[in-house]
Amino acid sequence: MGGRYVRAGAGAFGGERVGVLPAAGDDSGTLPPARGFPESAEPLCHDAGMITPIPPVVPAGRMGRQQQPSFVLPGGRELRPWRESDADVLVASALDPDIVRWNRVEQLSLDAAREKIAHWGQRWTEEQAAIWAISRREDDRAVGLIGLADFDLRGGSAEILYWLLPAGRGGGAALDATLRVSRWALDELGLHRIRITHSVSNPASCRVAQRAGYTLEGTMRSALLHADGWHDEHLHARVAGDRWPDGS
Repeated sequence: MGGRYVRAGAGAFGGERVGVLPAAGDDSGTLPPARGFPESAEPLCHDAGMITPIPPVVPAGRMGRQQQPSFVLPGGRELRPWRESDADVLVASALDPDIVRWNRVEQLSLDAAREKIAHWGQRWTEEQAAIWAISRREDDRAVGLIGLADFDLRGGSAEILYWLLPAGRGGGAALDATLRVSRWALDELGLHRIRITHSVSNPASCRVAQRAGYTLEGTMRSALLHADGWHDEHLHARVAGDRWPDGS
């Protein structure tokens, strides 16, 4: 099974900001000077023109202005945008024990599933996420999901998520989909780094990540709450320029 279904990044995809609060009982609204710097300390830069801003890794609008692409996969499969007619598949995913075990899914009615699919289309336009259905070309039936979330286009990073229903498992579907989405994100969209995270108790996802060329960078302790408690998670990543697996 795949990476988690929903993941929240630190500080909504950014680092945590640290500030200094007024002392207790001080209602003046004036912040004290930061510790370690005298009040008379000169600013580091007098001329704003000396500051060189770091340009975004992926310029705003590059993704949202284009139509979400579809991709042909080996084994008679395809990646395509989700459609309203796929709502029953989304409902079924929240009832599958393996998907529920490893992903933070919510049970949905058909109407709620249709709303979620429409929301995914909106998030593409807003450059917040890119979610595809993994479908069988023979009947166009969706059998899984793969996507990129926790987008930070300015910083050039995102996280892979996926799941497969029983009808889509086997035959390398998860690996093929992961490789294709990764190539699009790194080589076409222009991201610099993509992550895959999974419970250390989920060796199948570990194999997919490693076979897709995602280096195991470490273990995040007590990183995600599952139904049976907090799980440590493996952190895998690819960066632009990493070698693609042979034959991919």
